[in-house]
Amino acid sequence: MVRMSLELVRIMFLLAFFGVIGGYTIRSIYATFEISSDYMLFGFIGILFLFFVLYRNKLQFSGWYNGMRRNKLSKTMTNGVIMAAVFLMIIPFILTWLN
Repeated sequence: MVRMSLELVRIMFLLAFFGVIGGYTIRSIYATFEISSDYMLFGFIGILFLFFVLYRNKLQFSGWYNGMRRNKLSKTMTNGVIMAAVFLMIIPFILTWLN
C-alpha cells in the first residue's frame, strides 16, 4: 500500500514537471506563430498523451510499484497515441489558418 502511494505521488510530480515544461514549450511556439490562446488546450492534451506513452513505456519500470499488469503499450497503440498527440498539437495551426 505504501509503495502504491509513493508511486502515485511520483506520477503527480512527474506529470507536473513534464506538464510545466511541455506547457511552456507549447505556449512559446504558439505565441511565436500568433496562435490564439483559445486553441492551446489541444496542445496541452497532446502533451498529456505524450506523457502517458512515456510513463507506460519507460517510467513505470523505474518506480516503487512492482505489481502485476506492468506492460508496455503495443507498438500499434504507442504509434496511435503519438500520432494523436502530434495531430492535437497541429490542430491550432490549422484552425488559425482557417480563420
